[in-house]
Amino acid sequence: MEIEVKRLTEEEIERRGIRSWPVWSCGVERFPWIYDEDEECLILEGRVIVETPDGKKVEIKAGDFVRFPKGLSCIWDVKEPIRKHYLLG
Repeated sequence: MEIEVKRLTEEEIERRGIRSWPVWSCGVERFPWIYDEDEECLILEGRVIVETPDGKKVEIKAGDFVRFPKGLSCIWDVKEPIRKHYLLG
């Protein structure tokens, strides 16, 4: 299972209505997470390193658009407080 990270243009963000998605935030901490469903998110602020069971580390930061697949097990290591728009399903 792969974490996809890319940058979207402002036009893509507007077309998809991302700025109307709910917002989630969290402070600096480290915690395990399992995705019960697919998630797409746009990172508004902060920086996190997400580590998968195979040892792969993915750095995610403000401005990144990220897709997490359903069933992914990982550890979130939040380095700078995170705020993100997210959509499940």
